[in-house]
Amino acid sequence: QVQLLESGGGSVQTGGSLTLSCAASGSPNSRACMAWFRQAPGKDREGVANINAHGTTYYADSVRGRFTIYQDNAKNTLSLEMNNLKPEDSDMYYCAARNSWYCTFAPQIYNYWGQGTQVTVSS
Repeated sequence: QVQLLESGGGSVQTGGSLTLSCAASGSPNSRACMAWFRQAPGKDREGVANINAHGTTYYADSVRGRFTIYQDNAKNTLSLEMNNLKPEDSDMYYCAARNSWYCTFAPQIYNYWGQGTQVTVSS
């Protein structure tokens, strides 16, 4: 069983930075792909960035060049460094994991989810 716990959300002004963290437990094979999603009330969950066991990363067009996903395997931690934040980045951010190295942005393929951390960017 994998458990995911996000932290690091908060409120910043436009152009500011935040780093989200996701503490993971359970077998590494159960989280061969890990990702960050975000969701606003009443909207679909949107993929932000993912990383697989080989270290391959992928970003949504809206965040590429501003966000960086990385993981510390020794600490079982997934992180998302967010720079040059914009008001449209305001959402609840979720950490997700699946037991296959093949990553996509389809939320239904992920086996495990955290409870989310709120990011608010004011103009």
